Amino acid sequence: MTKKKLALEVIERLKKEYPDAVCTLAYDKAWQLLVSVRLAAQCTDKRVDMITPLLYEKYPTLEALADAPVERIEEIVRPCGLGNSKARDISACMKMLRDEYGGIVPDTMEELLKLPGVGRKSANLVLGDVYGKPAIVTDTHCIRLCNLIGLVDNIKEPAKVEKELWKLVPPEEGNALCHRFVTHGREVCVARRPDCDRCCLKDICKTGVSKAKGIKK
Repeated sequence: MTKKKLALEVIERLKKEYPDAVCTLAYDKAWQLLVSVRLAAQCTDKRVDMITPLLYEKYPTLEALADAPVERIEEIVRPCGLGNSKARDISACMKMLRDEYGGIVPDTMEELLKLPGVGRKSANLVLGDVYGKPAIVTDTHCIRLCNLIGLVDNIKEPAKVEKELWKLVPPEEGNALCHRFVTHGREVCVARRPDCDRCCLKDICKTGVSKAKGIKK
């Protein structure tokens, strides 16, 4: 099976398995998604979703957060780790959105990457989830699963994985596929204890097939 055909089969199977997979970060507005994804660096989405309501209770609007002292933001987001750098990025990002973009989160990769603390992963998440544009979010689950399945071959750099996936995945499927990778990576293909026996991809996954052959021997 070619990588292209493998990708299409993975997409169809994960669609059936997780038809309603969506972003696991809670947000109501585009700027809030930017805040959440910055806080999610080296932190679980679950913890981020516990902290952001506290942040928005204190600073309910983009403008309020832009005006907030960095040290006050840091006090709230500290449980997410890297509190100082995350608080500085959030503050700078909100100020730039207010002052240069009229409070509107931009809808192009080029403009999003100008925002403090926003990389390709964050930008793709906004493009796909907020604006419905073709996007591939290469987070840790996506990178790990793509290597295990055989969609990429020992590639760990997010940008390189993204580049390879664009060759295989139809543009309209990329965003939803990455959300399904997250769900599958948490529920079945867990990093430390993948449950290959109940995986819907076990007969086409490079790692799953190899394990099955090893057991048969």
